[in-house]
Amino acid sequence: MFLKSLSLLNYKNFESISFNFNEKINCIVGNNGIGKTNILDAIYHLSFGKSYFNPVASQNIKHNEEFFVINGDYEKEKTTEKIVVSLKRGQKKIIKRNNKAYEKFSEHIGFLPLVIISPADRDLITEGSDTRRKFIDSVISQSDKTYLNDLIKYNKVLSQRNSLLKYFALNNTYNADTIEIYNNQLTEFGTDIFKKRDAFLQEFIPIFKLRYEAISNKNEAVDLLYKSDLFENNLLTLLNQNINKDKALQYTSVGIHKDDLNFTIESHPIKKFGSQGQQKSFLIALKLAQFDFIKKQSGVNPILLLDDIFDKLDEQRVAQIIKLVDDENFGQLFISDTHAERTENAVKQVHQSFEIFKL
Repeated sequence: MFLKSLSLLNYKNFESISFNFNEKINCIVGNNGIGKTNILDAIYHLSFGKSYFNPVASQNIKHNEEFFVINGDYEKEKTTEKIVVSLKRGQKKIIKRNNKAYEKFSEHIGFLPLVIISPADRDLITEGSDTRRKFIDSVISQSDKTYLNDLIKYNKVLSQRNSLLKYFALNNTYNADTIEIYNNQLTEFGTDIFKKRDAFLQEFIPIFKLRYEAISNKNEAVDLLYKSDLFENNLLTLLNQNINKDKALQYTSVGIHKDDLNFTIESHPIKKFGSQGQQKSFLIALKLAQFDFIKKQSGVNPILLLDDIFDKLDEQRVAQIIKLVDDENFGQLFISDTHAERTENAVKQVHQSFEIFKL
């Protein structure tokens, strides 16, 4: 699978721009602020129906314009697939595959597997548990539609239960029967999500460790530890045990929406004890393991986006990543960089065709 061509209309800083891509390596080069990352984000948008960097959809429309259109032509299993993502101010976003609009965006997730490595990934280490849960969910969802649908349903019920808890507090009332209905629904969806997260991580962690070893030359031991309330008890019991606490807090304090992933190096939190280089290696290993896992599940080489990695990594690490692409296990690669010469020197080291686009 690869992206043959891309055209943007009023997307972020671009009024109108088009590209015909190489099926192996594509380098987007130019000065800072010119929109290199925006091109990679448009490619991400075609896979996931949303921006990787800005979740507010309307803010991806060019200033003073009323709409944006992202148009991508892919070759997948010797068939051309045309994907169009468009948004008009004040209206719902539309995703079309071969001129037919999706009723649910979730139906599109996983159709065009993709992994992005970006400086923004540092949020996985520095931000709260929500960011790490989203990482787990995005990897599993690309190959498991049921998981994604259960997640959507769980979050909907969770929102309803939280609204009910606020209503109880506001009106000084309580209805155990309604809470019970929500508890049962949360338990049904939440238990399946927990089991799949646990099974996924048991398979994913060894892949991640191998990737880290390759990048760091086996210098230190790293691990991912899955934290969940459901290791302590079943969700229905936990919800019943914590009802008084939930009434006081006016939100649901236990469940899979509180799950987290601890990142450790030599058994200590990498956020506190990992050097910058170790943290960068950790994140790249995480993303390359994501690539490996998605490829194994889908049987397709995901598209790989490397955003501005030269400025964030030392040359040895960059060389190791570029070298990986020389392996037939990788498919299409997009790299953004500020220095055309540096990029060209790096990609010349591999025996693959490449194209350099100067903005």
